[in-house]
Amino acid sequence: MKKRALISVSDKRGVVDFAKALVEMGYEIVSSSGTAKVLRENGIPVIEVSQITGFPEIMGGRVKTLHPKIHGGLLAVRDNPEYMKQLEQQGIQPIDIVAINLYPFEETVRKGAGIDQIIENIDIGGPAMVRASAKNYRWTTIIVDPDDYDFVVYQLKEKGETDLQLRERLAVKAFRHTAYYDSVIASVLDQKLGINEKFPYQLSIPFRKRTTLRYGENPHQEGAVYVSPLEYTGLSVAESDVLHGKEMSYNNYLDVDAAVNLVREFEDTACVIVKHNNPCGVAVRKSQEEAYREALSRDPKSAFGGIVAFNRPVNLKTAQALVETFLEVIVAPDFEEEAFRFLSQKKKNLRLVRIKNIGKNPEGLEYRRISGGLLVQDRDLGLYEKWEVVSKRQPTEREVEDLIFSLKVVKHVKSNSVVIGRDKATIGIGGGQTSRVDSLETAVKKAKEFGLQTEGAVLASEAFFPFRDSIDFAAEHGITAVVQPGGSIRDPEVIQAADEHGIAMIFTGMRHFKH
Repeated sequence: MKKRALISVSDKRGVVDFAKALVEMGYEIVSSSGTAKVLRENGIPVIEVSQITGFPEIMGGRVKTLHPKIHGGLLAVRDNPEYMKQLEQQGIQPIDIVAINLYPFEETVRKGAGIDQIIENIDIGGPAMVRASAKNYRWTTIIVDPDDYDFVVYQLKEKGETDLQLRERLAVKAFRHTAYYDSVIASVLDQKLGINEKFPYQLSIPFRKRTTLRYGENPHQEGAVYVSPLEYTGLSVAESDVLHGKEMSYNNYLDVDAAVNLVREFEDTACVIVKHNNPCGVAVRKSQEEAYREALSRDPKSAFGGIVAFNRPVNLKTAQALVETFLEVIVAPDFEEEAFRFLSQKKKNLRLVRIKNIGKNPEGLEYRRISGGLLVQDRDLGLYEKWEVVSKRQPTEREVEDLIFSLKVVKHVKSNSVVIGRDKATIGIGGGQTSRVDSLETAVKKAKEFGLQTEGAVLASEAFFPFRDSIDFAAEHGITAVVQPGGSIRDPEVIQAADEHGIAMIFTGMRHFKH
């Protein structure tokens, strides 16, 4: 009895050469109609599935392989005499090699197809055959990725069969393949059918690997980048285009994500500089070059080796300013031709990263691993629930603009965090402290270090002030307006401190912890 291979693929890459190699080694090829047509056109003899089952494909191909003569051949345990006796009695031949990849569901969704076409691209028979073959890996070789054809052919030529180690690896890959496929379907139908269950009892999140990194957060840790196939299309840091420079690192991706999330807060021309996942300089200006120079001047020491993000395409004047400082990554919606040429010639290792829709803030959930589990929450896309002046003094129009600017920045600084701002630029940033007044002291210290005046500046806090000490300290350094969520039992005491110092204070009702 000839050895038998079943081939039924939507992705036809390499399938003709693979089938030819099998035929040369004495394999009999069984295939479904679409793949059979391609193989015959290339001179490869094929037995169609319907010839094996004695039953035609029906319902437009919805039913073709779900048959005992197919699944019996896939699931037969070869060292079980009773199983093999049943195969013989039913005239079923074992299937040794299976090459299957599934209907292009993900690609169909990406093309904007309607719900009927999407439903038709949910594969039923394919996953069933993949799972059956993978379950029976001790005897059946399952291939779901065309890139694995060569490994299989090599072993068949060298050994006459695939070894158990390869079959085990391919079986695990096959189960991952069907799990990923089903999780994409569940995610799409959840949206398309209007169910939109935010926190389902069982969570399946599809991700596919984009690249392996040189290492993770530290050189002794391994790392990789995975992308979500259907979320944040055109907005994704994970799918950004690295146009020039060294390979992106694990930490580069983290810092770019932090910078992009912040620069998306601004509609006007803005520049954000990030170091170690925290902003160290932010400015909004009419010209991009000015925005960069202002952001850089706020903390040039921390900006060294930092990440710079823009919400406008980088122009030549900005590019000429950028090369004056050592930077790791520049991220923008694009780079003008002259700017790109200049940067790539001047800085061979500088990473130039493009995210076309950098100005749009994606909605959805964010995930964080904890030991033994996963935390899931909405993305923090709000800014304030209310704008309530709780002090005797009303803020000026300029102060309001600076308060909103500073509030946009502080929500992206690690808690406890405060931001001192003036003229739509940061003056001092303090974050990651266990005491809020310590964060404020850090922000003032940074401002003084680089010759920036806090007098007449405003202050934003991502959470309430538990004591009046921060307000007293702010007043000592000339801060004239404060924005915070409120909600402390000592709010009256804090408001009283603001009134004593003539500081305008606004409550927003929205906290922005960032742990």
